[in-house]
Amino acid sequence: MHKIGYYKAIDLLHDVVSPNGFLASAENTTNYKRVWARDGVICGLAALASGDEQLIATFKNTLDTLAKNQHSIGTIPSNVLFVEGNCELSYGGLAGRVDAVTWFIIGVCQYAYYKDDATVVYEYNSHIEKGFGLLEAWEFNNKHLLYVPLSGNWADEYITDGYVLYDQLLRIWALKSYNFFVNSEAITDKIQKITEQIQINFMPNSQGEKYHERAYDEVNFQDFMPCSFSPSGYKTQFDAFANSLALLLNVGSNEFQNAILNYADALASETKLGLLPAFWPPVFDTDEYWNLLKNNCKYDFRNYPYEFHNGGSWPMVNGFFGVALVTKGEIRKATTILEKINEANAKKDFSFYENFNTQTTETNGVSHCAWSAAATVLVHQSLYHNFKILV
Repeated sequence: MHKIGYYKAIDLLHDVVSPNGFLASAENTTNYKRVWARDGVICGLAALASGDEQLIATFKNTLDTLAKNQHSIGTIPSNVLFVEGNCELSYGGLAGRVDAVTWFIIGVCQYAYYKDDATVVYEYNSHIEKGFGLLEAWEFNNKHLLYVPLSGNWADEYITDGYVLYDQLLRIWALKSYNFFVNSEAITDKIQKITEQIQINFMPNSQGEKYHERAYDEVNFQDFMPCSFSPSGYKTQFDAFANSLALLLNVGSNEFQNAILNYADALASETKLGLLPAFWPPVFDTDEYWNLLKNNCKYDFRNYPYEFHNGGSWPMVNGFFGVALVTKGEIRKATTILEKINEANAKKDFSFYENFNTQTTETNGVSHCAWSAAATVLVHQSLYHNFKILV
């Protein structure tokens, strides 16, 4: 199954190749016939993992498209639509997308690392520096953690806002990736300060001055880091993407990382799909944050319990968990996750759906979704061909 799943995934990635970069889906849905920052970079990582020259060239085109359309203040477009030689830019919908900047920087550095060519980084250096400057401004209080608006990242219809764990970790990854090439003491110091603030504010029994001491003291911390906090307090759902990034980046003690691994493995094994839900547990209509969730959609409401961000299972998210398992030497568990990703992607004759209802296993969202295919490629090549992401 793993070979069939891999080759089907490669075929889909070829189907979303365009002269300007990777499209989000091969399905004829206008919003997905665009070059997206995060989708494009995740597909680009899969391209590097595959070694496929056409896919790697498309990754470079993706980076070029994003760089050429960077806003004067440093914002990377969330997506770019090309129509008859013209392009339409979006920097976000209900709010700007903070993670477009970090994914772009990560993408450039990963491409340069794969090519073993530092000149690639210098080609985009002004774009990278402008992006990092903007991230610095988005701290607002100059205390090292980004402040992210509701709807400000990939979970654009979910409840996370304020100091969102996922975005802090992406920033660390971007800084580490860039610093591999520039070797700056200032960047090393910044990475350390952001990491310290994550440990102080997102981990149990931590020492140091908290951003929100009263709210921190009220949290019942579990074996993972909560998804976000803000002046109104903590949101304590398990964020599978963020905690997978924490494992990849070795944030936290070995003991705490093992606790995350054990929690995630147990959660995945308890679901019918055998996959991690994006956020867990779901928000229900009797819960405190239901109205916040219900109103955070531009078009149709999709975040019913167990679906989309609200407890739905995404192959893409599980791809990063699978890669994290490989880096931790958990080969058997990573192999199991790859099998479950392939089983999900194979539904409806390998339709590579965006996500699945965790309770019923029914498909959700767009079919022929490129980053669902990327998940298979990343884990497969990490397991069987020793592909290494720069972290």
